[in-house]
Amino acid sequence: MPRAVGMLLLIAGDAPLGAEWRDHALRGPWSEYRECHIGGDFLLIYRIAGDVITFARTGTHAELLE
Repeated sequence: MPRAVGMLLLIAGDAPLGAEWRDHALRGPWSEYRECHIGGDFLLIYRIAGDVITFARTGTHAELLE
């Protein structure tokens, strides 16, 4: 859990996420969102719109995107 909190603080602080987070834009119905890897196959889907960050979902690839 500390890794997840650290990542949330980076996003909230508008800090760049390093390559280890594997942060990238999503496509299709999730095209307004981004995904980053908290650890292993555990992901966070989030969106930044202006000054508002929406942390939408967490889970594995199978749980989130299938």
